[in-house]
Amino acid sequence: MALDSDALAQLCAALRRFVDEELIPAEAEVAETDAIPGRIVAQMRELGLFGLTAPEAFGGLGLTMEEEVRAIFELGRAAPAFRSMFATNVGIGMQGIAIDGTPEQKAKYLPRLASGELIGSFALTEPEVGSDAGSVRTTARREGDTYVLNGAKRFITNAPHAGLFTVMARTDPAQKGASGVSAFAVERGTPGLSLGKPEKKMGLQGAHVCDVILKDCRVPASALIGGVEGQGFKTAMKVLDKGRLHIAAACAGLSERILDDMLAYAVGRRQFGKTLADFQLIQAMFADSKAEAYAARCMVIDAARKRDAGLNVSVEASCAKMFASEAVGRIADRNVQVHGGNGYIRDYRAEQLYRDARLFRIYEGTTQIQQIVIAKALVSEARAAAGR
Repeated sequence: MALDSDALAQLCAALRRFVDEELIPAEAEVAETDAIPGRIVAQMRELGLFGLTAPEAFGGLGLTMEEEVRAIFELGRAAPAFRSMFATNVGIGMQGIAIDGTPEQKAKYLPRLASGELIGSFALTEPEVGSDAGSVRTTARREGDTYVLNGAKRFITNAPHAGLFTVMARTDPAQKGASGVSAFAVERGTPGLSLGKPEKKMGLQGAHVCDVILKDCRVPASALIGGVEGQGFKTAMKVLDKGRLHIAAACAGLSERILDDMLAYAVGRRQFGKTLADFQLIQAMFADSKAEAYAARCMVIDAARKRDAGLNVSVEASCAKMFASEAVGRIADRNVQVHGGNGYIRDYRAEQLYRDARLFRIYEGTTQIQQIVIAKALVSEARAAAGR
């Protein structure tokens, strides 16, 4: 159910205060310790951040797509590691069950995911399979009332903390494409499921990823999401379209934050008898950054509204994710340039946000994957129009 305009405004205002008063002041601590303080995670739970999109019937806020992206515009202003802490529950770690799960699966998992008691994780990427769910090599063999899963998943966000994994696996080896892939809800502690060591990353300190290994991992048939084989790819696509808009909104929010930082530094820093903000070539960077941040925000809102209207937004989601993630990278780079030598020093946030922003062009589908999605759709439409 959509919030009324006043309720949405109050929610966004509360999130902005949380970002300004709690998250941004804690950024240096998180970057140094590679951990989000427990007090902040507790505040996230109290604010309902883990359940932003969970259905109200299961304890969530049930935000629409437009409401979600407006919330993420605010939360995205902080270092991305904070958003990553709850984002898998809001998106890919929960939405497969929320969209396609059986009534029993929803009742069992959604309330705990919405409260943040349970952290969800989405296990799609493999060592030789990236953004294409149709190429999954992990197998799920049916044996009576159970499935036996074998394979390895790579770069799985929040896996070190997760209590529930949505695992994409091939149930029909005869089907080499997407139709042979199914989705499973696999609980932490299931025999045969193990985790690799957390990776040391370029950025996003405080957000943790590791491998998920499945070796003769036996799960009950009731773990098959939706109870139907061969629906995993479709589930993944529904989740990824939504997730790409979420990521695009985070990029737009971070772009706006970085632009604010850039301006504040340039207004306060003096060179050659005047502030940096008075130099026209510096001003050009402000203008380019503002235009790109504004365009990213507009694209995200437009696509979100279309999704809420029931339209297929695969192309729009890819466009928004591609543009916004590339834009935030350029804006973060300009911020370092405006800071000059200080932009290369860790005491300033410019270098950390520069490293953080780089990941946005990779996860939830690389820029190159988005280009392929967009181009294939355009070619298909052109051939249909030409009757070929």
